[in-house]
Order: sequence, then structure tokens, then C-alpha cells
Amino acid sequence: MSDRTEPEGGRLDPSLDAIMSERRQLINLAYRLLGSLADAEDVVQETYARWYAMSRRQQEAIESPGAWLTKVAGRICLDLLGSARARRERYVGEWIPEPLPDRTEWAGGRAGADPADRVTLDESVGMAFLVVLESMTPAERVAFILHDVFRYPFTEVAEIVGRTPAACRQLASSARRRVRASEGAAAPAARRAGIVREFKRAWEAKDVHALIGLLDPAATATGDGGGLVNAAPHPIEGGERVAHYLADLAARGDGLTLLERTVNGQPGLVAQQDGVTLAVFAFDIAGDRIKHLWAVLNPDKLGPWKTG
Repeated sequence: MSDRTEPEGGRLDPSLDAIMSERRQLINLAYRLLGSLADAEDVVQETYARWYAMSRRQQEAIESPGAWLTKVAGRICLDLLGSARARRERYVGEWIPEPLPDRTEWAGGRAGADPADRVTLDESVGMAFLVVLESMTPAERVAFILHDVFRYPFTEVAEIVGRTPAACRQLASSARRRVRASEGAAAPAARRAGIVREFKRAWEAKDVHALIGLLDPAATATGDGGGLVNAAPHPIEGGERVAHYLADLAARGDGLTLLERTVNGQPGLVAQQDGVTLAVFAFDIAGDRIKHLWAVLNPDKLGPWKTG
């Protein structure tokens, strides 16, 4: 997982270059906390706005500007997570974290313009991992990500969460148990890619029996259209039901092309029509079967994928 980066000498010069060098770290932190690149960018912008709202004397009085920026960003994320639950209740259909491409596959546009906006892909941004994070309380999520992913000590986590170090340790422990309970026997990377390739071929062939053979009997498929495009309003449960649903989609998907792509660091698929991305598919694979399939169709979440 990601390690925190320490400024050389333990202190940053509060100049523009030095302060902006923390941008990638803040984007990486905020995306993992919020599951949305757009929200992460807003958090980082607000964090820098607060830094530059201070006088130069106030800035120079801060012993570690990098730590200050992280603390502010973490608190903004904590506040956003608290209000996100209410927003998600008003969201049309199912909400899935925003999918990210491999760094070599970013399309042009908002996210692709600045390399500092590109999130480092590792197991802490896998779609299955992010979905588990959604089940946590805001405090659990922040404590867990800061400590277990970014390696911040609980004394510093406590300053962000507003609880004691002991309480933050308990929050992270609770979150860790949730993650472990959700984990299956992970297949090797090459095998996961092979299963996704077999799934793609079976789907293109509308081969229901082959799809059933690749799906766990208890598999679920979840779509996120955000009320902007058609998507199943609720998760589809059961491997056979998912297979028949996908075959029906394939029969109606005239002109669609499925491409093998890296989605949040894992093998996935992208559906395109006339070169425009319409959907991104992420998979949770345990052993030789697909346990979960997530389809993001909401165009607001496909910024880095819109072309190419």
C-alpha cells in the first residue's frame, strides 16, 4: 500500500513549488477517502485556498506545512463523508465509486491534463476495496486509510478525526475487520486477467452457459447510471440471473465494442460506441469465479475515460 512521503529535512519551504509538491499526496488521500476524483480535486483546491488565505507570517509559523495540508484535507474529507450519506440517499439508483484507468490510459480533459491529478493505483484503490470502505462510518474510514494505507501514526490521526489515539486505534481495527471479512481467496493477476478475457468473449457471444460458468452462483451485478442513463435500479443477485441479464444487454447493444482495460489497478472492461466510452466494468474475482461485477455508466464519473 502507499507510504506517506516525508519532506526532506522534515520541513517544507512555504513557497509555491514546495507546497504544490504535496498535491499528488493529497489527491491520493482524498480519492481513497471519498471514492470520487471530482470530490478529491475539490478537497485539494479548498485545502490550498485555506493555506493561501493565511498571511506569510502565519505560514512560516507552521512547522510542517505538509502535515498541515494533510490535516486540513483529512478534516474536509471527514466533513464531506458525514454529509455524503444524505446525498447518497437522494442519489438515483446505486452509487459506485468513480473508476480510474491505468496512468497510461488517461484520456484528455479535466483529470488527464495534470499528472499530479493521477491517483497511484494499488490494492487500496481496487473497486472491491473501495466498496467495502463505503460500508464504514466516516471516522472508521478516515482512521483506517490514514493509518493502514498512508502510515500516519494514531497521534496524528487523532488530531484529524478529533478523537483520542486509543479511539482511533479501535476505529482502524474495526475497519480492518470489515476489509478482512470481505476478502476471498484472491486469484493471481494473470488468472484474473484471463477470467475477464473469457468473460468478455462469452458476453460478446451471448453465451449464457459460459457466463454462468464464470460467475459465482451468488454473484451480484451492480450498475450506476446516476439517473442520467439507464441502469438496473438495484443489484442483480445470483449468477444465473446476472448471466441472462448480460446476455439480454448484449442482444440489445448494437455497435458496442468491449475493450480490456485496467480499472482501478485490476483487469476490467470498457464498453465503447464509435470510440466514446459509455460504461466501465470492474470485477471482484475469487478463485476462478467472478463474485461481483460493477458497471459505472454515469457519464459524470467517466471523465478520464471519455475518449480513447
